[in-house]
Amino acid sequence: MDITIHYAFLPHTDADAALAFYRDTLGFEVRGDVGYNGMRWLTVGPPGQPDTSIVLHPPAVEPGITEDERRTILELIAKGSYAALTLATDDLDGLFDRLQATGADVVQEPTDQPYGVRDCAFRDPTGNLLRINQRG
Repeated sequence: MDITIHYAFLPHTDADAALAFYRDTLGFEVRGDVGYNGMRWLTVGPPGQPDTSIVLHPPAVEPGITEDERRTILELIAKGSYAALTLATDDLDGLFDRLQATGADVVQEPTDQPYGVRDCAFRDPTGNLLRINQRG
């Protein structure tokens, strides 16, 4: 059986800030930018990997979400405890330096973890936690 990850979903609270971060800071390609009823869904992905994308979506707009639930979701997003994604790179220190130079929200500098991974962590403009592993 051949199964791949096609889309991952992360919420955004500011489409323009999300677009600037994922496109301009991380260097992802924009694969879609769809607006509907004043909301925006952005699809981005790493160059050279056309079958793997991240959909950045307006949070808590699904039917049936109460205003209290929406408020709770937005609070969790702001704390960085609602959604997370782990990326990988061949040059963790170089990418860290580039992200830090743009003013990205650093959570953890590159660290050799006791479980065998070297990684760092940032928050995107919405507050989503992005961990970045050193590949190999």
